[in-house]
Amino acid sequence: MNINGLKFGIIGGGIGGIAAALALRQRGAQVVVFEQAAELTEVGAGLQISANGMVVLRALNVLGETPEAGQRSYGTVLRDYRAGRSVSEIPAPVAGPTYYYHRADLLGLLHKAALRDGVEFRLGARVAQVRRHPFDAEIILEDGANLRVDCAIAADGGRSTIRADLNGPEAPKFTHQVAWRATIPWARRDHKPWAILTMGPGRHVVTYPLREHTLMNVVAIEERSDWQEEGWRRRGDPEELRARFSDFGGVVGEILGQVLEPHIWALFLRPVAERWQNGRVALLGDAAHPTLPFMAQGACLAFEDAWVLARSFDDQSGIEQALSTYETRRHRRAQRVVAAAGANARNFHLRGPMRLAAQAALMAVGPRLSRKYDWIYSYDVTA
Repeated sequence: MNINGLKFGIIGGGIGGIAAALALRQRGAQVVVFEQAAELTEVGAGLQISANGMVVLRALNVLGETPEAGQRSYGTVLRDYRAGRSVSEIPAPVAGPTYYYHRADLLGLLHKAALRDGVEFRLGARVAQVRRHPFDAEIILEDGANLRVDCAIAADGGRSTIRADLNGPEAPKFTHQVAWRATIPWARRDHKPWAILTMGPGRHVVTYPLREHTLMNVVAIEERSDWQEEGWRRRGDPEELRARFSDFGGVVGEILGQVLEPHIWALFLRPVAERWQNGRVALLGDAAHPTLPFMAQGACLAFEDAWVLARSFDDQSGIEQALSTYETRRHRRAQRVVAAAGANARNFHLRGPMRLAAQAALMAVGPRLSRKYDWIYSYDVTA
């Protein structure tokens, strides 16, 4: 199907939504992105883009041969919490290295590419409703304005209201885990930077450098039952963070000691959506398959979605057939990755004899552990 000249509306100006806009523009579509914020911004934190996400960014001409603003990773070091004792080292996946990005930097690269390619942005545009009509979709804003498009894509996050329109109301499940996130200034340069995953009973901390080692990204996860608020922009108390991880020593203890402005949020889990589309409206990214952060695949899955969505129009005769194909091609893959992320949470938080036994096993198999997830990292939707 030739979509040259067809009009697409994308709800959500995050990294997944803009990636979809770029993929559709490559095929000649007219694309309007609706973003409720007055400007495109991201909370100051990092994210990891593994090889399966990097291939999409390159195919969308967002990155050159040397990824701009990204910090190449040489793998992951697993450490014990008390003194930072090294447990094992996991090299970079055979599919290619992971890159660490500040979220704002990656969003900026995508936005720049989208403007270059002629994507239209409407900021401060809060979408109230998306209606499916027999031959198009209608995007209705809270201020009463509306736009008829040939197809609407909801990339509006894990609490998507459009997801609820397609699947009905859902009650998210609290995982009894709470995440702290922060960045701190950092000046220690490592010519081969690694992510450091420090494991403790019921808790773990992940750290990795950003922006040419000038920042250190910190994500600290703990098991709790006294937190029920969903959302991820709440400010946390740095002294409470340090108290809850006070027995973490070594470099990670030093890093936690420098955190001044953490954010904190509870981790809730929604299932992969049963229904992704209705023939004129489709879900993308977290709106379709919110995932826990324990495989660092949220952004990569959204990039995969964007490419497959656009490609599905190439070999189908109509929009309804293309959206159905997109859903079929992506549903099982998303389920598998989301399940893998959920399983990793348990592996990081073992207690007592199980923790010591697991560390002994990691010492033996750690260098080969990344091969377990080759099916994730080696997946190339652009091939």
